Amino acid sequence: MKRFFFSLIVALAVVYLAEAAAAAVLGGYKPRLGAALAANEYVLTWQRLPYPGYYEIEVLKTPPDQAPALPGQRLFAFRTWQNSFTVNENFPFRTYWRVSAHGLFRHPFGGYSEPLDLAKLTGRSAVDFNRLKPAATSAYPASAPAPDKPMLTWTVVPGAVYYEIEFLDAPPENPGGTEPSRHRFTHSREVFTHGYNADFSRYPGDRLWWRVRALDYDGNPLGVFSDAQELFIDRRRTVVQRPLPTTVFNRDGLAAPLYPAYAWIPIAGAVSYEVEVLAAPPEIPGNAAPSMHRIWSKEVTGFACYDEQPRIEPGTYYWRVRGLDAAGGPVGAYSEAGSFVVDHAKGNYAATFGDSITHGGGAVSYSPGDWEYSFQTYLAFPAVNLGRSGDTSETMAERFERDVLPFRPKFLLIMGGTNSLRGGTPAEEVIADLAAIRTNCQMNGIRPIFLTLPPINPDAIKKVFNEETASNWRQEFDTVNDFIRQQRYFIDLDPHLADAGRELPDYYAIDGLHPDIEAKKLIAQIINSQWARVTR
Repeated sequence: MKRFFFSLIVALAVVYLAEAAAAAVLGGYKPRLGAALAANEYVLTWQRLPYPGYYEIEVLKTPPDQAPALPGQRLFAFRTWQNSFTVNENFPFRTYWRVSAHGLFRHPFGGYSEPLDLAKLTGRSAVDFNRLKPAATSAYPASAPAPDKPMLTWTVVPGAVYYEIEFLDAPPENPGGTEPSRHRFTHSREVFTHGYNADFSRYPGDRLWWRVRALDYDGNPLGVFSDAQELFIDRRRTVVQRPLPTTVFNRDGLAAPLYPAYAWIPIAGAVSYEVEVLAAPPEIPGNAAPSMHRIWSKEVTGFACYDEQPRIEPGTYYWRVRGLDAAGGPVGAYSEAGSFVVDHAKGNYAATFGDSITHGGGAVSYSPGDWEYSFQTYLAFPAVNLGRSGDTSETMAERFERDVLPFRPKFLLIMGGTNSLRGGTPAEEVIADLAAIRTNCQMNGIRPIFLTLPPINPDAIKKVFNEETASNWRQEFDTVNDFIRQQRYFIDLDPHLADAGRELPDYYAIDGLHPDIEAKKLIAQIINSQWARVTR
């Protein structure tokens, strides 16, 4: 046995010395990083070295000006024995990638590759990204004409706050442009989702064209107009108006959020909407009267409704929405019923617990019902969303037993206190609430994994919500984040989402508070990269 260990030590020493010699020879080596598109994913490749070793892929926040990356510049990293890596759409595009080679004993083999700008590679650089173009998903040709109140739909433009739809009496003279057409006879900017229920009951003709473009918060074009769609009208067609649900639960096997949000495309003539949640499918689909299976309902204005009740009881639930007029009477009929499944087993491994940043939504017009705006969508492991919009650290602590314990997650990702601190609650009170949540986790066999609070942008919050932010918010955030960094298990998000002024930049959150798609992907990938460390 002694001879075996002696031989092993000698072999390792030989390999170590050989590797050190190879590292000296390869001191000038620099990987050539390339990329190719395959099945809507980008495959990064580089030449393989003849000497055994691994490759480290770094993902950076800004272009590297030196090696190694500066503190806060490196977002996350991956290691692989292969000379390729696949970058899918779950990664944030506003990132820079580079690769380096290392020996078995971590000797560096040369330097870093030239950085690859993922935004430029994917065609999402500032110029290209601002020329996004919606595509119509509804059609009414002469062979299948529209009623006088057709539902018009198109693809979502990521980051669009609202849309402008215009109706033309002739094809536009400026296809693919950003300016209105001189053939426009009416238009609307009251379009806050990717659909519009047009009303042509007073339009004298039976043929027209329509197109749509995305707008940012200030009303500036976010891309060009869609291709104009010719539309034919047959006024003899009678179609009952019904809101069009846009929320899809349990997508790709994801768990339903504890507090669902329901969203839809509005209908012409409705001034408010009533959402009902059912314990069984509606006994008369497509009718205008409430169902006998109703267990909850709420009247709202707009195009989204937040469920105020945690859906904890396992089973299948159904929801639908109808429009109401000014007198409270129905406009048209109920939408088709959507469904979602509550399964405690979906949360046995991991759960996320927090306020609206955890719950989801962003870009002003998107709710947690829009799955692209939830960071859970991009996690590499299953997790149930226990977030609730509007929560403070105090209300999180209060609802822990009711909302967390039924799922008995092994790991609980905790991010809370933003609403408390920006409203003036002292950091010490938030820390006390987080400590109480930590204690409750430990008493119930749950590992608490804290996330540092992302920064906010008070000017943007004031602009969008007309809400003031406590003047000492940064100091109080730092105090809470310092507490979080002292915990045994934590993941640091704050420095990766901050600009040079330590605020949340507009390209991560239009409203200064709720991270948009790019930031939600970034949050998820930071968690993914740290998951093995905090769960082992």
